[in-house]
Amino acid sequence: MASATLTAPSTAADRRPYAGREHTSLSEMPPLTTTVPRQYVHRTAVSEVFLTDWRRAGSDAWVVSAQWPRAHSFYSPVDGLHDPMLLVETMRQASILLSHVAHGVPLDHPIIWQDLRYSLTPEALRVTGAPAEVELHITDCDLAYRGKRLSSARQQYRVLCDGAQLATAELDFSCHSPAVYRRLRGEYSDVQRANERKLALSEPVEPPLVARDRTGDVVLSPTGHANRWQLRVNTSHPVLFDHPVDHAPGMLMVEAARQAAHAAAGPGFSLPADMECSFHRYAELDAPSWIDATLAGRDEHDRLLLDIDIRQHGRSVFTARTASQSIR
Repeated sequence: MASATLTAPSTAADRRPYAGREHTSLSEMPPLTTTVPRQYVHRTAVSEVFLTDWRRAGSDAWVVSAQWPRAHSFYSPVDGLHDPMLLVETMRQASILLSHVAHGVPLDHPIIWQDLRYSLTPEALRVTGAPAEVELHITDCDLAYRGKRLSSARQQYRVLCDGAQLATAELDFSCHSPAVYRRLRGEYSDVQRANERKLALSEPVEPPLVARDRTGDVVLSPTGHANRWQLRVNTSHPVLFDHPVDHAPGMLMVEAARQAAHAAAGPGFSLPADMECSFHRYAELDAPSWIDATLAGRDEHDRLLLDIDIRQHGRSVFTARTASQSIR
């Protein structure tokens, strides 16, 4: 199994005299670590790749390593805690990586989410004086095949951050060949045409309402109704739209749920400690999507429960429940 750990090769040129003594050969140095190839996580910008390594841990088990920066242009810390959406993005990258390197899914095959769940320990998100070293212990479950090729899977995660328990999570996804994806998407499979038909960018709510500092990072637009917003789809956003796509991406939907939950929770910073998401259908770029947040009481830990429903053409495209924990 290939690994993303890079060890420089040993050659005669590695050893040459200098000022009366020899250099240390690069082959004698500890292994050098880099990020995995960006193509393996469907990213264009190398700076947005968080995974650094992977290894087999059993017949259906893997350990994927990642590093989170202390600061990020979009997933920035709040109140000294890493953004929980870093966890979701890291899971996204890990699922795509393993579909390719472990299960042989070709790089041009889309990976589509069905369900996502996580439960995390907020204190383990604490930012320290160094980048966070993250380990994802992943077990493959319910593997399904179309012929000899993986068509869907469920992954169970146990996530450590700097050696401490951070989260447990699950992710269900499917894999499609380009031909199958074109049949599923019809006319919307044409990325250029889908973007030519996109709606004009709507106005944002005030950034503090959704725990953001910059207008460009706001994904909700006001509607004049309490706890109801329009999805703000900024296809020029360098992180949420790392490359052109034919629909609103999954990370945009999850971020919209997070921002809607924060806005509905009221004053103060609240962190989505638990989240359950389901992706029902594609949200197209040429029609508005509407977001509703509904208070659903409190859980056994006295965390505020909120149900988020994103609808387009009167049908749910995405639903989520968050358990928001106040951070003081």
